[in-house]
Amino acid sequence: IRIDGRSASAIAAKEEIFYMPDRQYYDRNATPLTVGHFCGNFYAGFSMEDYRGLLELFGLEENALLDSFSKGMKKQLSILCGISANTKYLFCDETFDGLDPVMRQAVKALFVREIEERGLTPVIASHNLRELEDICESVGLLHRGGILFERDLDEMKLNLHKVQCVIKEEEMLRRIKEGMEILTMDNRGALYTFTARGSRQEVDAFLEGLAPVFYELLPLSLEEIFISETEVKGYDVKELLF
Repeated sequence: IRIDGRSASAIAAKEEIFYMPDRQYYDRNATPLTVGHFCGNFYAGFSMEDYRGLLELFGLEENALLDSFSKGMKKQLSILCGISANTKYLFCDETFDGLDPVMRQAVKALFVREIEERGLTPVIASHNLRELEDICESVGLLHRGGILFERDLDEMKLNLHKVQCVIKEEEMLRRIKEGMEILTMDNRGALYTFTARGSRQEVDAFLEGLAPVFYELLPLSLEEIFISETEVKGYDVKELLF
């Protein structure tokens, strides 16, 4: 079956996806209410009742002109439309941009509720990696037009470690570089900070065998993992600045 040059299967697939762009376009005379009716024309599962309830919850006047809305308010409206569409997938581009800290937590809680209650799968693209750590199960890193990696977040954190270590002998430094998979390393005098790949048990056992004066393993943030992985591929900020 083809409808206006498009296959019925393609249309059905699109009905399972709601896309929220970084910059939303709305007609100058649009209001939250007219936007809701517009979305309802395209998504069979769109719930106007849920939508109006969310508008009230987030304090957005349904008959106000969107021209009077701030960037953050327009972003909230886009999110509420996406949630109310009841699609299987929600594609989000820079979801938290323009939202204040309180509203960011509210949106995260809304995502978590929808994930638990109806199995929503949000796919979030963001440069603010700290916003993703507490809601994402898996992450993928796009670099220079390709996928650098795609992994489970917990697994990735378990196999990548930041180490602080006092190294006074050149021989110990050589053994660390040769015996461990080091992604990044820098130092201030005898205090070295490096990122190593491997399980915690492997890293601990190796360093215990060297018996340095001091060492400790520190948790890595998603942002630090990003920096470590991209530096391996030659995307080093120090080379860009100096």
